[in-house]
Amino acid sequence: MPFNIALSGLNAASSDLEVTANNIANTGTTGFKGSRAQFAELFNAAGPNLSATQIGSGVRLTNVAQQFTAGSVETTNNSLDFAISGEGFFTLHDGKGYSYTRAGAFQKNQNGFVTNANGQRLQVFPALSNGTFDSSTLTDLQLLGSQNAAKATGAVQMALNLPSDAVAPATPFDPVNDPASYNQSTPFTAYDSLGATHNGTVYFVKDAAANVWNANLYVDGVSTGASQQLTFNSSGALVAPANGKLAFPAVSVSPGSDPMQLTLDMSKATQFGNTYAASAINPDGYPTGILASIDVSNQGVVQAKYSNGQTTSLGQLAMAQFSNEQGLRQLDNTNWAASYDSGTPIMGAAGNGTFGSVQAGALEASNTADLTAQLVNMIKAQRNYQANAQVISTDNQLTQTIINIRN
Repeated sequence: MPFNIALSGLNAASSDLEVTANNIANTGTTGFKGSRAQFAELFNAAGPNLSATQIGSGVRLTNVAQQFTAGSVETTNNSLDFAISGEGFFTLHDGKGYSYTRAGAFQKNQNGFVTNANGQRLQVFPALSNGTFDSSTLTDLQLLGSQNAAKATGAVQMALNLPSDAVAPATPFDPVNDPASYNQSTPFTAYDSLGATHNGTVYFVKDAAANVWNANLYVDGVSTGASQQLTFNSSGALVAPANGKLAFPAVSVSPGSDPMQLTLDMSKATQFGNTYAASAINPDGYPTGILASIDVSNQGVVQAKYSNGQTTSLGQLAMAQFSNEQGLRQLDNTNWAASYDSGTPIMGAAGNGTFGSVQAGALEASNTADLTAQLVNMIKAQRNYQANAQVISTDNQLTQTIINIRN
């Protein structure tokens, strides 16, 4: 009987060593969660009044429990590396279904989908047109490789001051041949519907009437064909047009693009002093842009940034939690699957409720990276193994003594 008891102890100590060895082997595995061997004693029989005299029959391995304590966060500066600070798992999908991980080392495949090293696609809540996200639907995160479409310039906001002591030019307005035929000019850049750039210029000509100016708009040296008036009061404030906007006729620009029709917002124009000054010239519109970078917020919102300064929301990282993490079914590659014991996944967004926040450009290290505790466990398991081996040796000696007595 002592042989069997000691043998069960050897097996238990060996299992403990195997678990510790696996923890040590994965100290460099991103998102790895260490395990702990759990044991229970064995009895051959049980019944009334047996507990006072019953000797145990050894030990057995009951569970290899995952330890979901957080690992340290290490900066990588890779825009597709994500770490979770707090509770939650990233959600992955492949042809076999959904799985969950804390390992946030992702990459873009040839089709633009964000995947882990095994090709499983990272899941997000899709972006809606109103700027929110549909938390009831999961979709693959795909980085758009196409260009961001151009937007034609339609309005130009001008904050400027026209000199109050200006006099009307003596010659007819002719900006191409006679610079003296206008008082001031303000250039700006505009974009057509195809994203091509065009040079716009507003020529300001003092009218013979007091506090009145004429604005003439040219695009690429071509007049829009109409002059618009600005009227100021004796305090230098704009009074006409009432809304401060000058709408000019459309002008044809690049072949294939829509005609460009511009409105100048002069609501911030003034007429003070004797100096011309333009403090801000802000045309809307932008050219075609290409994908420049990916930005991920603490709430897991993924935005594509383009070379034209525009951003597009691609989705929000779908985070998962479970009522019983210990019940998760462990898979390869630091992935887990939901099980009956873990319960169904509770989906949500990073930074909301009990979900942790997302840190981009960083990875969560293995929670066994500190080897001190693992080495202590290894020493304890080794001594347990030696002690059980000694029991077998002692029992062997006793058995041999009995044999020798009979002889």
